[in-house]
Amino acid sequence: MNTSSPTVDPSSADIGQVFLSYLKSKGYKNTEAILFKEMNGLPTSDIYQQLDQTHDSQNDDDPITYDISYRNLREWIENSLDWYKSELRSVLFPIFVHAYLDLVVKQQQEEAAHLFSSYKHDHVELHTPDLNRLQAIKEPHHVHENELAQLYRSNKYSLLMSSVPFELFLNYLQDNRYMRLLRLVNQYINIQVVQGKLLKSAGGLELDDVVGITGHRSQDLAAFNQQPVQLGHAPMEHAFKDEVEYQLRVLDDANSHKAERPPGDHFEPPATSLVDLFKKTVQEESVNGPPVADIPLPSRRGPEIQAQVDAIRDMAKRLPLGSDSLPSICCFTFHNTYHTLNCLRLTRDASMVAGGFSDSFIKIWSLNGEKLRGFRNTINPVHINDALDLNRHRERTGSDFKKLVGHAGPVFGVSFSPDNQYLISCSADKTARLWSTQTFTNLVTFKGHNSPIWDVEFGPFGFYFATASHDRTARLWCVDQIYPLRIFAGHLSDVDVVRFHPNSKYLFTGSSDRTVRMWDILTGETVRVFTGHRDPIKALAVSPNGKWLATGGDDYLVMLWDLATGKRIKTMTGHSGPIYSLAFSRDNTVLVSGGMDDTVRVWNVDQEEDSTIPTVNGFSEAAKEKKIVESHDQLAMFPTKHTPVYDIQFTNRNLCLMAGSFNPPR
Repeated sequence: MNTSSPTVDPSSADIGQVFLSYLKSKGYKNTEAILFKEMNGLPTSDIYQQLDQTHDSQNDDDPITYDISYRNLREWIENSLDWYKSELRSVLFPIFVHAYLDLVVKQQQEEAAHLFSSYKHDHVELHTPDLNRLQAIKEPHHVHENELAQLYRSNKYSLLMSSVPFELFLNYLQDNRYMRLLRLVNQYINIQVVQGKLLKSAGGLELDDVVGITGHRSQDLAAFNQQPVQLGHAPMEHAFKDEVEYQLRVLDDANSHKAERPPGDHFEPPATSLVDLFKKTVQEESVNGPPVADIPLPSRRGPEIQAQVDAIRDMAKRLPLGSDSLPSICCFTFHNTYHTLNCLRLTRDASMVAGGFSDSFIKIWSLNGEKLRGFRNTINPVHINDALDLNRHRERTGSDFKKLVGHAGPVFGVSFSPDNQYLISCSADKTARLWSTQTFTNLVTFKGHNSPIWDVEFGPFGFYFATASHDRTARLWCVDQIYPLRIFAGHLSDVDVVRFHPNSKYLFTGSSDRTVRMWDILTGETVRVFTGHRDPIKALAVSPNGKWLATGGDDYLVMLWDLATGKRIKTMTGHSGPIYSLAFSRDNTVLVSGGMDDTVRVWNVDQEEDSTIPTVNGFSEAAKEKKIVESHDQLAMFPTKHTPVYDIQFTNRNLCLMAGSFNPPR
C-alpha cells in the first residue's frame, strides 16, 4: 500500500476543521489525532506496523466475522459524506472478493455463499463478468485452479483515494478492530493517496488505467449495458384502436364535405386523411422495437379516446423541424417570484401552468383565457346525482389562478397528468400529493420517503407516477394506492430528477452522484448506467420514439445517449450555466435545452459526434477550463430577458413552450 504523505491544500483547512468536529462528536479519537497531524504538516504514523502488531488479536476461526465487518463497513460508507462516498465505495469490491475467497479456502462454503448472495448486487453494474466467474468457485482447490482467483490472489488491486477519506477509512477499521479486513487491505490492495479531491482523471491518466489489477479490466460497464431492453411502444387495445379509427373516419367524412364549399371559403382540408395518418403512426411505433404488453394498465375510456383523436388532429398540422426549420418558442415569464418559485410545469396543450413555491403552496394559472372554476364551499354531496348537478355547484365567475394549500414544506416538483385532470406535487415535507384540476382540492397524500422529495413525474398513461428523493431512492406509485409499488435503490447520492420511458416500462433517474440509471419497472433492477457527467444531473428527456436519452446538469453539458446500446452518441457544449430542462420535438428531430444562463438552445440530434472539438476523457478542454465553445450541433440560441428556464415542453404541433422566473439584474 502506497502511503506517501500528501500535503493538504490551504483551501481545504475549513473542510478539515469540519471533519475534526465531526470525528470528535463520533468518538473517532485516533482518526482525529492523525487528521490533526496531517493538517499541521506532521508525518502520518506507520499504519502497517500497527497492523502486524494487532493482527494476532483477532480470531481467524470465526467465519461470521467477515459478514459482520463487511456489512458494517458497507453501512458506514453509505452513511458517510456524499463528497467522499464514491471514493470510499471503491474499496468494497476488492474486499468483497477476497473475503469470499478466504471463506472458500477455509472450507466455509455456506458462509461464503451467504456473503456472495447478500452483497453481489452492489457490484453488478461494474463487475458482472468477474462475479459470474467467481460464483463458480465453491471448493478450496477451485481457488488454486481458477485463473481469475489466482489473478486476484497474486496481484494487488490498485485504487486511488484522496487523503481525508483514506485516513477515515483506515481508522474506522482500526477503531472498530476489524483486523481481518485490515489484513485484506494490507495484503491485496494498493491504495495510492493523491492530493486534493479525486476527479475523473488524476495526473492526466484515466481512472480505468490505474484502478484495478494491471492488465485486467473488471469494470466492464459496457458489458452491463448490453442487457436486452424493450423500447417499443405499448400496443393499443383492439377496442380502443377501433374506436379511435371510427371517430377519425367521421372527421375525415366531415372534412371532405367541407372541402366542397364555394371558392370563397378559406377552409383547407388536411393533405392526408386522419385515418391514414393514424395507421401510419401505429406502424412506425411497431418498427421502433417489440411492443411492450406486460405493464398492467387500466382500460382506456372516453377521455383517453378523445385525447388520442385530438393528438392525431394536431399531428396533421405539425410543423416539421430541423436545421432549416427552427421551432417557434413561446416564453412565459413570472415576475417577483425568483427567490420563492422553485419549479414550473406547463401542460402540453398550453392551457395551464403550475408552480411550486417555498411558502408550501402551489399555484395553477390559466393560459388560454378561460377562468378556473372550482366548487362552492356550500356543496352538499347528497344532492349530487350526475354531472349536471355537479356543474351547478361550480363557482360562477372563476379566477385566473388557483392556490392549492396542503404541503408543510417547500414544493420542489409538480407534474400534470396526460389528460390534465390531475396534478401531482412533491415537497420537503417528505410527501407527494395528488390534486384535482377540476375541483382544485387535495385528493390523496402519499407517504413513504424518509427525506425531502426533489422531483415527481406522471407516467405517459397517467396511472403511475414516480418520485425522486434526498434519501437516495426513487419510488414508483400508482394513483389508487397510498404505498409505493417499487423502491429503486442504488444511487450514491440524492436522486434529483426522474423521467419515464414513453412505453412506461422503464424509469430514468438522474443523481448528484453524476450518473443516470435506467430501471426496469417490473423487476426493479438497473438495466443501464450512464456515466460521463462531472457534476450533479438536473435534467433528463427521452425522445418520443423511445430510442434516445438526453441528459444535462451542473457541468453545463448536454449529452445524447443511445438506449439500445447504452453508449453516448455525443456531447454538446454551449451553455454557460447549469441546465434545468430538456425536451425533444415531437418528430424526434431536434432537442431544446434551457437553464441558468438565461438561454434556450436548439440542438441537432441527427448529426454525429463533432470531431472538430478536441476532447480529453470525453470532455472538451474548453469545458474543463470553463471556457465555453459552442459545438456544431447547436442550431440556434435564443436569449431570454434575465429569465432562467425552469421547464420546456413541445406541443403536439411542435410549438416549443418554456417558462421561467424573472431574475432582475443587479
